[in-house]
Amino acid sequence: MTAGGNAEFGSRERRLGILLAMAMFVLVVDTSLMNVSIAAVVRDLDTTTSGVQSAIALEALVSAAFILIGGKVGDLIGRKRAYVLGLLGYAVGALAMTVAQNLTAIIVFWAIIGGIGASLLLPAMQSLIHGNFQGPAQRKVYALVGAAAAIAAAVGPLLGGFITTYLSWRVGFGLEVVIIAGVLSGIGLVRNVPYTGPRSVDLVGSALSVVGMGGIVLSILVWQEGGEAVLALMVLGVAGLAGLAFWLVRRARAGKPHLLDPALFRSAMFKVGISQQLLQQIALGGLMISLPIYLQMVLEYSAMAAGLSLAPLSLSMFAVALFAGQKAGRRRPANIVSLGFLLLTVGVLILIPIVPRADSGWTLLVPLAIAGAGLGLLVSQLNDYTLAPISEERVSEAAAVNSAGGSFGLSFGLAFAGAVMLATLAASFTAEADASTVLSPAEQTRVAQVLDENAQVMTNTHLAELLVGQPPEVQAEILRINTTARPVSLQIALLIPLLAAVLGLVNSIRMRRLPDPAPSTSDGSVLG
Repeated sequence: MTAGGNAEFGSRERRLGILLAMAMFVLVVDTSLMNVSIAAVVRDLDTTTSGVQSAIALEALVSAAFILIGGKVGDLIGRKRAYVLGLLGYAVGALAMTVAQNLTAIIVFWAIIGGIGASLLLPAMQSLIHGNFQGPAQRKVYALVGAAAAIAAAVGPLLGGFITTYLSWRVGFGLEVVIIAGVLSGIGLVRNVPYTGPRSVDLVGSALSVVGMGGIVLSILVWQEGGEAVLALMVLGVAGLAGLAFWLVRRARAGKPHLLDPALFRSAMFKVGISQQLLQQIALGGLMISLPIYLQMVLEYSAMAAGLSLAPLSLSMFAVALFAGQKAGRRRPANIVSLGFLLLTVGVLILIPIVPRADSGWTLLVPLAIAGAGLGLLVSQLNDYTLAPISEERVSEAAAVNSAGGSFGLSFGLAFAGAVMLATLAASFTAEADASTVLSPAEQTRVAQVLDENAQVMTNTHLAELLVGQPPEVQAEILRINTTARPVSLQIALLIPLLAAVLGLVNSIRMRRLPDPAPSTSDGSVLG
């Protein structure tokens, strides 16, 4: 079905939708595979943990810094060509991981080339959905691709843990290459949508976008790793984005080439859609960092067991997104989004009091399923809601902004909830140690320091091994402190996704006051 065809969702359109969802799945699961493979990569390549973590951070930084430019490149060379180049960039990175013998190869091919591939792929993919599908079919494909991204984020650690444990991390990346080859084999199904807007390049706007997006994402990554200069980097990023906004408005008024059309942000639906996408991803990121750490640290689950415990979240998210996509058009998108944020809020609210009492992952099943259903409703609606009223000439720019908002929200949720969790742990360790009547002052200081430094990995089993030789009463007191502090830290961390869900629920009131999105007008104007 082309953009000018009927709304029937035939076999060709279904195949194309599945291939687009496969591409998104690989895009999201790639980072999860790298995260759970760090120890194996360090061992096999005889490198350092900090080196591999730096490569992961660099990949995120490159993709975020160049994503706005990636949308413009898709306009200039063709969205279909940008889609292919993005997939090839990812394939080069994954293939390099299967044969890499040193960290340099990972940095050059996986982090840099793969990151640039992501910056091309994300906006091109959303632009092609916009140009190849229409009406209910377009909403269904957006829901399918959103569900693929959501389930990849949730089950990625489980898949990565299984492959790394029982096969090899290289096999996982090899499978990515196979999937990408399968996606590229169906490239003939994609109808390219020619760009008829201005083809000049805005070099200053491009540079400001790199500084703005790169500075903010880098500040989040540095914050997550406990580094310094976080505020300086954040200020640089905000200044870069403020400078970009000023530059774009000035260039548009002068009728000169500009990276993005500021008129995009005159659309109330586009602005509220971007903000809801941001809040949804912050909530998802907060859940995806705090729950796995808790399951592995408190319940002492393996990566696989933690992934299985999170399955209710991912499976309900996937199922509800597909179901809601199939029923697209029967309910107002604003009402579905409101219900999604309501379910997400309820799920997290139920989780918070359960955490101190949970003795297995089964205890979390119901609230995770509720939260996952809410997220599924959101991913089924928000991309289509945000991009539907945008003209073909501006859809790459809009898709790039939409992708940037989602990527930033996920990174922020991961970093902020993780930082809050660990900061709360550190404070709790110190307070509990200082209040102890069993430990001597010297022991109090030492315990607070050791538990603080090892907050992410210090299970009670690991701690007991380190305490061999200490008096029994000291061992018992230190284990008590470690046990008491952790549930509180998770409860505090869960306030981040809860706050994002509540803000999304409030913001949905504004959505309900707006008209439902309709396709952009034939003259290329942006509705709003």
